[in-house]
Amino acid sequence: MNSLYFLGIDGGGTRCRARLIDAQGKVLAQAEGGPANVFSAWDAAIGTLDALIAQVADQAQLPAAQMRIVAGLAGANVPSVQRRLADWRPRCAALRVVTDVEIACIGAHGGAPGAVFIVGTGSQGASWDGDSFTLLGGWGFALSDLGSGAVLGQRALRLALLAHEAVVSASPLTQRLMARFAQDAETLLLWSQRATTADWGSVAPEVFAAAQQGDAHGLTLVRQSAEEIALMAQPLLARQSGKLALMGGLAQPIEPYLPESLRSVLTAPQGDALSGALALARLG
Repeated sequence: MNSLYFLGIDGGGTRCRARLIDAQGKVLAQAEGGPANVFSAWDAAIGTLDALIAQVADQAQLPAAQMRIVAGLAGANVPSVQRRLADWRPRCAALRVVTDVEIACIGAHGGAPGAVFIVGTGSQGASWDGDSFTLLGGWGFALSDLGSGAVLGQRALRLALLAHEAVVSASPLTQRLMARFAQDAETLLLWSQRATTADWGSVAPEVFAAAQQGDAHGLTLVRQSAEEIALMAQPLLARQSGKLALMGGLAQPIEPYLPESLRSVLTAPQGDALSGALALARLG
């Protein structure tokens, strides 16, 4: 009888990670690729997923047909995308597709009830009661993603343009951001027309660096993001009696700017999203 192996996939808006383990939990292969947001970039996301599945199978010298796969994907909360995902059939023993925030929630609390709010390129929250998930946010850059890197980056560049036109005062941050575009508004405009959420989010580290240096605009922007995270955290906290983990690329840099009332109740994640995906895969 063939052995069964477990493949966890964490597909976010900036990168996708895959990890393959055996029945004893030994890591057999790992791989990383580009973004895997199945709502905003379907073809690219599926291409990344298929490539990573093939890559880990090749690394481990195992057939994908012996793998039970759980993939947590950004954008998988959208009903029309869920219907489309029903037609994605990679060769494997079993496939379950959930959102990236669901696997993060399982990983953060070791499968026990709890809640998470992910702040990365995008943002989304989830609450797990031990039986089912309640999701919050995750409706994309244009309508949702409060507290995210993409929204922070867009606000920063919008402010840089206002400063460039002397509508608001300039600061070292706004000057550096406009220098990215040769101090030219049209260059920024043309960039914005083709920018992805990951492109917008790439501005966020510079905003945090400016805030740490006391830049007035940097501090305002980061504090606004912190207020939005606190807003989204409240209903998640209410559902889980304070068991909330903050996760994602912005979780660490934003924490000092969060209200003390929120910082004091945050729970350190026990594991990451990949560990959550693998836990779900092993449950079957």
